[in-house]
Amino acid sequence: MKILKRVMNNLSCSRSTWTWHIQDPASQRLTWNKPPKSVLVIKKIRDASLLQPFKELCVYLTEENNMIVYVEKKVLEDPAIANDDNFGPVKKKFCTFREDYDDISNQIDFIICLGGDGTLLYASSLFQGSVPPVMAFHLGSLGFLTPFNFENFQSQVTQVIEGNAALVLRSRLKVKVVKEHREKMTVQNGIEENGVVSTSLEKEVGKQIMQYQVLNEVVVDRGPSSYLSNVDVFLDGHLITTVQGDGVIVSTPTGSTAYAAAAGASMIHPNVPAIMITPICPHSLSFRPIVVPAGVELKIMLSPDARNTAWVSFDGRKRQEICHGDSISITTSCYPLPSICFRDPVSDWFESLAECLHWNVRKKQNNFAVEEEEF
Repeated sequence: MKILKRVMNNLSCSRSTWTWHIQDPASQRLTWNKPPKSVLVIKKIRDASLLQPFKELCVYLTEENNMIVYVEKKVLEDPAIANDDNFGPVKKKFCTFREDYDDISNQIDFIICLGGDGTLLYASSLFQGSVPPVMAFHLGSLGFLTPFNFENFQSQVTQVIEGNAALVLRSRLKVKVVKEHREKMTVQNGIEENGVVSTSLEKEVGKQIMQYQVLNEVVVDRGPSSYLSNVDVFLDGHLITTVQGDGVIVSTPTGSTAYAAAAGASMIHPNVPAIMITPICPHSLSFRPIVVPAGVELKIMLSPDARNTAWVSFDGRKRQEICHGDSISITTSCYPLPSICFRDPVSDWFESLAECLHWNVRKKQNNFAVEEEEF
């Protein structure tokens, strides 16, 4: 008992000396250890309106700043670029790569995106580890994640090269998919050893493990099946709920303004360390979206009594089927995406809410007419 009192006294003394400090999001700044020399330019594919901005930017980077420009090989296969003789001398200076074949993660100092929000998601998918700072120009449809306008790109790019810019660290999700690998084996003559007719057998030969870094969300849905999705959600090993509906969305704060917002979730500023769980059309009147701490580990599996399989996608890509025994583990990644701000993280976010989603747009209420006093 005396030991317990002594410990409590020590804790009380410690609490009296605690100093709480919450970091101002606007204080995060871009700082170069050495001047950047290489830049990855990502352009939206099959968009003719981006050809001229792409060419102007690349000329400025190579000739005015003497930078090494990396471009995906399929971008240069566009006939409008391949057949442009005037652009040929600049194009010869490019370093090219192919997705899923060439690793450029250690060769890029920063990234410039030309297009919409999809270009930022694509940039994230190219880096499964540390991500270079990303500067995104709004040349797409929505542009919630792309704060820069292209009109004054020279001065804006120069500020970034000089390190004069604010940053927002957009958290990503580290996802591990474990599949019970089954190999289908055709039986000769369609007859098994016990004489039963069979067309194929499934034989377990081990587990298949895949890992992904996700910027927006992981979506688990019922796929083409007409049955309800029936998946169990675990948090740090404890079953917290079973989702019965069209599916469930596990999103970052950045992803809270994407699919999750369309499914009725709240919108979370990207500086908030959190993971959001949002049901998709749940067959329940009380299933509300919830926010859990960023440090937890979520696991999603098919319920034992599920009538059908489920399907999962990662930022809208790599879609695949999830069967009984498979699992999806999700936690906050230690590799966020540093997104370069136009002004600062707070101003940019609220401006995107207003401009892109028309947040809280309503006709102003009229005030009461002031009646003149009678004398």
